[in-house]
Amino acid sequence: MSESQLYRRTFYIDGAWAEPAGTETLDVISPSTEAPVGGVPAATTADIDRAVAAARAAFDDGPWPRTSPAERAEVLTRAAAELRKREDEIARVTTDEMGCAASQSKAAQTGLVAVVFDYYAELIRSYEFERLVTAGPRAGIVTSEPVGVVGAIVPWNAPITLAAWKTAPALAAGCPVVLKPAPESPLSAYVFAEAMEAAGVPAGLVNVVPGGREVGEHLVTHPGVDKIAFTGSTAAGKRIMSLCGEQVKRVSLELGGKSASILLDDADLATVVPTVVHGGMHLSGQVCGAHTRVLVPRSRYEEALAIAGAAADAEPVGDPHDPAVIVGPLVAERQRARVEGLIAGAVADGVRVVAGGKRPAHLPKGWYVAPTILGDVHNGLRIAREEIFGPVLSFIPYEDSDDAADAVRIANDSDYGLSGGVWSGDPARALAVARRLRTGSVAVNGSYPPFPLVPFGGFKQSGLGRELGPEGLEGFLEKRSIGLPPALVPGA
Repeated sequence: MSESQLYRRTFYIDGAWAEPAGTETLDVISPSTEAPVGGVPAATTADIDRAVAAARAAFDDGPWPRTSPAERAEVLTRAAAELRKREDEIARVTTDEMGCAASQSKAAQTGLVAVVFDYYAELIRSYEFERLVTAGPRAGIVTSEPVGVVGAIVPWNAPITLAAWKTAPALAAGCPVVLKPAPESPLSAYVFAEAMEAAGVPAGLVNVVPGGREVGEHLVTHPGVDKIAFTGSTAAGKRIMSLCGEQVKRVSLELGGKSASILLDDADLATVVPTVVHGGMHLSGQVCGAHTRVLVPRSRYEEALAIAGAAADAEPVGDPHDPAVIVGPLVAERQRARVEGLIAGAVADGVRVVAGGKRPAHLPKGWYVAPTILGDVHNGLRIAREEIFGPVLSFIPYEDSDDAADAVRIANDSDYGLSGGVWSGDPARALAVARRLRTGSVAVNGSYPPFPLVPFGGFKQSGLGRELGPEGLEGFLEKRSIGLPPALVPGA
């Protein structure tokens, strides 16, 4: 990547590249070399104030909230086209800044970006923003109004995907956005801003200000912000929810997970287990919806563990720039320390390390953890309760039965409910089990729902609200009812 792409000096505020108010910078550290690869200015509260003021003016005084859905759709379509032009650049930047393996970066970091803008452009062309309701002599209209200025806070693991999931429906609804990317992965957000600028998105509608926790809290509590849309850890989500609660501020939260894949007793383990293991290594396991608990019938448990161990050992680990590599580093040293601590705690609890469990010997530099399979896990252990965000899968046995009641019990025995999967030689049987899981999305035999047409989000501590689908648009709309006098009622 060029120097200008990796070292940025300004913010994107009110449709222009704005000088920072402060002098501090955020160094971007390569997870594979542990050396700086870029940097951006660190936003101050004054920078957040400028961005919110620009968004506020665009909402209160600008035409955007009052434009027709067709006009907004045209802008979204142009934004999608500009994002498509930059997919390779976004993929390369995320490999540099957060260690996403280049073999996955195009699909993982851009596969649901431009298409989400296109989806909402198409949706609002036909969406019913206003409807007439009659009840005898009385009548009224129900309108869907933009919620206002949106503060969007996104994490480092899929920074532009999650920025698109918030920005596209917000713009479609008529809302301006102040986007705060994570300090670990701010560089790709500048490519996103360049796409918005090139697409002619009106000034003030998209503002990009990277910064740390302090400015994030300032954005959350800012009186000029009407809604916070957040993706991140459950702990951070609880803090944000409490801050929003003090102001009765609208908030949507996409948080952590501890999802389970249930392998029924008729599943083809030779095929299914390597597939589940490979899926668990996506983005080095740094995925909120990762299926990190694998539930296997006790009668086939040792068979599954043997296959899983071999599959994990076969996953290529190394430099994320190498196209043959599948598992790159974790994003930061603190993240590796957390994963290693959870593995060590599991071993102390009597868990068996079937594969991995340590740093790869051939990688002395970089924040790597070898693909890890843990056996002899039960659902009461910390390793089975807490989100790990690393390349670690816990295999948990359950008691065999035709209805997989024990497996469903274990899967649902979690503070989380984000994702899940069921595998069976009988798809109808797998679907019946899937319907009993208390989770926001379920893959049946590896078939995930057709995002972005359907909602994504979680039950319980996995979040509040939904992204994608019509529900994702509705999260940025307020409903208003207006009574009509007889003279204004059609046909009266």
